[in-house]
Amino acid sequence: MTAVPPSLPNGRAKLADVAALAGVSVGTASKALSGSGRMRPETRQRVLAAVEALDFRPNQHAQSLHTGRSWTVGLMTTDGIGRFSTPVLLGAEDALGAGKISVLLCDTRGDAIREQHHLRNLTDRRVDGIIVTGRRTDPRPPLKGIEPIPTVYALSPSTDPADISVVSDDLSGARLAVEHLLATGRTRIAHITGPAHHAAARDRAHHTVELLKRSSLELATGRVHFGEWSEAWGRRAAEAVLRTAPDTDAFFCGNDQIARGVADCLRENGVDVPGKAAIVGYDNWDIMALACRPPLTTIDTDLTEIGRQAALRLLDAIGGQPEPGLHSVPCRLVVRESS
Repeated sequence: MTAVPPSLPNGRAKLADVAALAGVSVGTASKALSGSGRMRPETRQRVLAAVEALDFRPNQHAQSLHTGRSWTVGLMTTDGIGRFSTPVLLGAEDALGAGKISVLLCDTRGDAIREQHHLRNLTDRRVDGIIVTGRRTDPRPPLKGIEPIPTVYALSPSTDPADISVVSDDLSGARLAVEHLLATGRTRIAHITGPAHHAAARDRAHHTVELLKRSSLELATGRVHFGEWSEAWGRRAAEAVLRTAPDTDAFFCGNDQIARGVADCLRENGVDVPGKAAIVGYDNWDIMALACRPPLTTIDTDLTEIGRQAALRLLDAIGGQPEPGLHSVPCRLVVRESS
């Protein structure tokens, strides 16, 4: 943390000090902290960074009385394991915490009754806003009975286009994977993914097929291998690919668990990775990607950035300047030894 400038009396920062460090007016700094007013996300982030650097501590009780706000935000998730919601939460806290806004985590476990219970509690606590997230990218129905509480949907978008949703850009992820494999000379690419009724599997498969068509190529086996999000499925599907298309030189997998199963199968069958066949996964889940033999090249969906963007857009909405619609966060390619 940046040291408090010695010119500050008793080391206690004032709002004017925050404004000066962020290079904005006192009014802009105040709006950034209160979530009111329209401003660029970069400006709001500079103010929040200055708050953290100066260890600025506004009088929350006085602020609550003055603004009528609780300085709390609810984060509603269906992901009880936390595999996807935890990075989103951390990203949201990065944007909200510096402004001294607390986050209340509510796990619905995918149960509609539990969801309504949490919504009543959040409403009773007079939260300033709600971020809704989950473990799937499938669109979900919007929350009911929460008007006029500002709400942003992260990763799992709302089916209502009038809502604010922040999602991962699966097209950019598929493009990064396919272009990387083509750049390394692979032309016989198999695609193994999860259940066809999951949007993540369906969308990534569609993008993969279309991207290969643009290069006058098709999938090595002539079809997408839909199945489960598991290592066991990755092993079984890879066995099938080796039988039907032994000249396959690359596997693009719908998630890292599948990719690790593929790597196990290829190793057991004496297929050199990446010499004879490359593997690219999806999600950049460290537990899977780094433990894979060899370590896995994968697509990072940047869940933390999704959470951060969702929080910044929620602050804008709380300030009366919502930006409805679908907002996507690009993926990143993380290259390791498997390709």
